[in-house]
Amino acid sequence: MVKQSKPPKFPFGPEFNRGTADAMPQTGQAAQDALELTGHFLIAMPSMLDPVFGGTVVYLCEHNASGALGVIINKPTDMTLDILLERIDLRLEIMADARPAEQQKIMFGGPVQVERGFVLHTPRTEFSSMVRVTEEVALTTSKDVLEAVAAGEGPNQILVTLGCAGWGAGQLEEEIARNGWLTVKAEPSIIFELPIAERFSAAMRLLGIDPMMLSGEVGHA
Repeated sequence: MVKQSKPPKFPFGPEFNRGTADAMPQTGQAAQDALELTGHFLIAMPSMLDPVFGGTVVYLCEHNASGALGVIINKPTDMTLDILLERIDLRLEIMADARPAEQQKIMFGGPVQVERGFVLHTPRTEFSSMVRVTEEVALTTSKDVLEAVAAGEGPNQILVTLGCAGWGAGQLEEEIARNGWLTVKAEPSIIFELPIAERFSAAMRLLGIDPMMLSGEVGHA
């Protein structure tokens, strides 16, 4: 995995391609033959002792033959949404999301491009750098999504991360084969509605697994 860079100064860029061109895998003809896990959760197995990914749930925003990109949804930073908006010179008028901004933690999304912000949200409207992952979840890395949030015109549900997780061609498949990850189709309510501490267990339960009974010897799904 890529090591973290210096702490972010300006976490949201004006254009999606400028913010994630190096991390976002490219599509290609060979992608048709690849294991397709876009819109799935990766759930770290107990055998994964990596200090970055141990105990995490990753939402995969893109996966094809060239690689994969996702964001961790259950590793909070010390920053909250109201502080982030303040740091990028946005004044919070009203929240479309029912949760107060000061209670919404910004996640550590992964060790790739930690100077950039990534926003998972319900695709209520179009933004300049928005990529629709599924019908229920989109990914945006441009500042306009937070401008809409601050004005009370943003998506109804959001999750903001600093950084993302990236894998090269075949790397994620190798990690899954080594029992590093369990995989399951994602449930948006786990991303947007559940308390952070409950997301890992809830993702496990999508597979019918009691996390308390899971050992490092269990095979991958």
